[in-house]
Amino acid sequence: MKKILYILSVVTLMMTVSSCGRDDDFTDSIFDTSVPAVDPNKSTYEFDQWLYDNFTKPYNVEVQYQFNLPASDFDFQLAPADYNRSQLLAHFIRYLFYDVYTKYAGDEFMKMYGPRIFHFIGSSGYSPSTGTEILGLASGGVKITLYKINEMKPWSKGVNYTSDDLITLNENYFHTMHHEFSHILHQTKYYPVTFGQVTSGTYDPIDWHERDSVASHSMGYVTHYASSASYEDFVETISCIITDTDYRWMNRIINACAAGLRQGDKEEVLELVEKLNIDVDRAGAHWNNFTLYSEKEYNSETGEYDDTDRFVVDDHRSNETVINKAYTGYVPRFRYTAVKKFTSFKNDFIPWLSYSAKEDVAGINAILKKISIAQAWYGERWGLDAFVLRKEVAERQSRINEYLNSEVQIYDLK
Repeated sequence: MKKILYILSVVTLMMTVSSCGRDDDFTDSIFDTSVPAVDPNKSTYEFDQWLYDNFTKPYNVEVQYQFNLPASDFDFQLAPADYNRSQLLAHFIRYLFYDVYTKYAGDEFMKMYGPRIFHFIGSSGYSPSTGTEILGLASGGVKITLYKINEMKPWSKGVNYTSDDLITLNENYFHTMHHEFSHILHQTKYYPVTFGQVTSGTYDPIDWHERDSVASHSMGYVTHYASSASYEDFVETISCIITDTDYRWMNRIINACAAGLRQGDKEEVLELVEKLNIDVDRAGAHWNNFTLYSEKEYNSETGEYDDTDRFVVDDHRSNETVINKAYTGYVPRFRYTAVKKFTSFKNDFIPWLSYSAKEDVAGINAILKKISIAQAWYGERWGLDAFVLRKEVAERQSRINEYLNSEVQIYDLK
C-alpha cells in the first residue's frame, strides 16, 4: 500500500490590539486562576496533568487524544485513538521530537515554532479509489494530525521495543512529524527556489502515486511522494535524512546511482553515506551482497517490452502481470535481466558506476544537490543540521527500552 503525507495550508489572521494610550499594569489575570488547569475529577486526570506539565505549560501545546469529531476529516470512517497508546505516543513525541530539537536549537525554538495542537486518530485515512493512505496532516502551521495510533505496539513495564518496532514507529509517526514540522518551518522562512529547479520538469501532482520508489529514485527523488510537488520534495528530503533506516537509504542510493553519475560524484556518494553514519563496510549488510537487474516494462500498445530500461536491486522485483496486446493471456509486466552481482558497495559497486556527460542527468546527482540546498537552508535559517538530528534520534532510539522502563508510566482510567 502506498502512503501519502498531505499538507493543508490555512491562512492565519493576526490582529494587533492597541493600548489606546493607557499604561496598564498587567499584574492580575482577568480569569479565575483559583480554578485548576486540569480537572482532578476527570477519569483521565493523571494523564491530563502529565500533558499539562510536559506540553501545555512549557510549549503551549494541546494534545487532543480524545476523539474530536469537528476537527476530523469527514471523508473517512475514523476511530478514536486508544487511551494507553496515546499516552505512549505522547512520551515518544516528547523524548524523540521535542527534546531533540530543543537540544540543538535552544529552549525557545519549539516554544516559538512548534505546533500548537497534536490531534491523534486511531485509524487510518484510507482512500479505496487510489489505494493511498493519509499518515498525517499539518494545518496552517498550527496543528499536526497523526493517524493509525491504534496500530502502535502496546507497552507495559518489562515489554521491550525491538528494532522492527522502531522502524514502524518512524514510518507511521515520526517521518510524518518531521515532514509536517518542516512544512511549518518553510512556511515561516521559505525554502530556496533553486531546490525545485533541480528536477522541475518531472513533478506530477496528479499521478505521482503511479510511480514506484525505484522509478522515483532514478529520477532524483527520495520517495515517490516527493515527486508530487517541490514543497513535498523539500520536506521529504529532510524527513528521510532524520528518520530513514540505513537499509532504506542504501537501497535509495544504489537505485539512484545505477543509471550513471557525473564526474566527481562518486566521492560525494561516499561522503553522503558517511554523513548518514552508515557503516558501509558492515559485514553481511544487504548493500555488500546484492544483484543489479535491468528492468524493461511491457508496452500493451506494441505488445513488446520497451527499449528504455532502468536498474533495480534484486529485492525490488515484481511478479505483477498484465494482459498482452492480443488479450489472449497475461504476460509479466517487467522483464528482468541480471546485470552484475556486487559483494562490496564501496570497492565493487562504486568503481563499476559509469559517468554521464549530461549535466541534467537526474538520479543520485539530483538527490545530492537537493540535500545540499536543504541542508544549507536548515543551517542558515534555523541553525540545525539534519544529519546531527539523525544521529541524535538514532542514539535515543538505541536507549528506548531503558527510557521506557525508567521514565514512562501509563495511567489507568480512574
